Order: sequence, then structure tokens, then C-alpha cells
Amino acid sequence: MISKRVGELLVAQVAAELGAHQAYLGISLYFERQSLGKWAKLFRDQSVEEAGHASKIMAFLVDNELDFDLPGLPAATTHYKTATEAVQTALASEIKVTGQFDAMATAAVEAADHRGLQFLQWFIDEQVEEERTMRALLDLLASGINLFQAQGLLAEIVEE
Repeated sequence: MISKRVGELLVAQVAAELGAHQAYLGISLYFERQSLGKWAKLFRDQSVEEAGHASKIMAFLVDNELDFDLPGLPAATTHYKTATEAVQTALASEIKVTGQFDAMATAAVEAADHRGLQFLQWFIDEQVEEERTMRALLDLLASGINLFQAQGLLAEIVEE
């Protein structure tokens, strides 16, 4: 059985993951409006990945017999001044999520919740990749490369 506190934090994380899903979908639409199909696909794929994270958490909660309601979600913008602003928003979101998983891991350790801690480890590892990808995208944008030309490099950044 997972600790009550870790369960509560995981339910809150479902909202965070689904909120990230919507935010990434909004960023995807921003790029799609500019005919930047590969940028749009990258963020649409990221959106689907975030929804998958929420599903993984919900399955864990159900498997551990935790009863919960789905949290409400805020609206997500599709408007950014620049591509850099859109990617900076994504990085800020990932950094926030990393902090949330760190707090959950701390709560699991404090409660001697080994099952919860083991589950959280996958997400903590995943956050390293998520932040690295967004930082690499910011580096690409900072290089001054044309966004259309940069599309050819996106697959390399995501696969690193």
C-alpha cells in the first residue's frame, strides 16, 4: 500500500501531467500555424507522452486501490511571441514537474513508502531527459538558425 501523502501527491500530479499535455498541444498549434510541421509534431508527440504519464500514474493508483476523482484542467494558450518563448515555457514546466517528483520522492522516503518510491524513480529518470531535450531546443534556437532549416535537426535532438 502506498502512503496517504504520496497518493495525494500522485493525484495532484495527474492534473499536472494532463495540464502539461494541454500546454504542449498549445505549443504544437503555435508551430503548426507557422507551417513548421516538424516543430509542431515534436510538441504534439510530447503532448501525447504527457498524457501517457498521467495514464501511468492513474494505473498505479488504481492498482494500489486508491480512490480518486480526476482533477479539473486549466486552459492552455496557443499564442507565443516567439519560438524561444514557447520552448522556454516548456522548459519551465519541466523544471516545475521535476520539483514535484522530487517532493513526492521525499514524501515517500519520509513515509518509508518503498512501493511509491520505486514507482517515482522512473519519472525522476524521465525528467532528466525531458529537461535535456528542452535545453537542447533552446540551444538550437539561440544558434540563430532559421526555424525551417532547424526542422531537419529536431530528430537528432529528441533521440540524444
